[in-house]
Amino acid sequence: MTMKRVVILGAPGAGKGTQAKKIAEYLGIPHMSTGAMLRSQIDNGTELGNKAKEYMVAGNLVPDEVVNDIVATSLKEAVRDGGFLLDGYPRNLDQVHNLGYILHDLGVEIDGVLELKVNFDEVVERIKKRAQIEGRADDSDETVRNRLEVYKRETAPITAFYQTAGKLTVIDGMGTVDEVWERVKAAVDAA
Repeated sequence: MTMKRVVILGAPGAGKGTQAKKIAEYLGIPHMSTGAMLRSQIDNGTELGNKAKEYMVAGNLVPDEVVNDIVATSLKEAVRDGGFLLDGYPRNLDQVHNLGYILHDLGVEIDGVLELKVNFDEVVERIKKRAQIEGRADDSDETVRNRLEVYKRETAPITAFYQTAGKLTVIDGMGTVDEVWERVKAAVDAA
């Protein structure tokens, strides 16, 4: 079976975005990041985009119900066109269940979930280097470690759910981009 409906998980700094682009290109499916979906809805001035913008302008997180609606809208087009790679969604167990409902209504299911596993100490160093290069003040050591702990806490139930469902493939995310890509590609080909 060829993977055409894929979710990718990975801690901040794990290289998820880089690998997601490669996977999407390799499989010929759109790379759908939550951030890009939100920006598209906002840029197009849709009702959902306007709702999301209100929260973002106020400095608040966009609530799950708005994100869920934006994902549902985007997935309808992607499923019709043959598949998708979701990056940044689902982020919690409620979103996992919502994704299941959306896909059920569309008559499809997830083909696989890829999780890039990384050593958190090394990821902290990666992110600190990125912060220096890009001048990002939000990537201090303490902030990064906190984001990693939040990720670990919120993602554990998601990975457990998909593992129980037989959908999860864990991939060693340590090494160069090309080394990780070879492992990712092997996992995709084995599906």
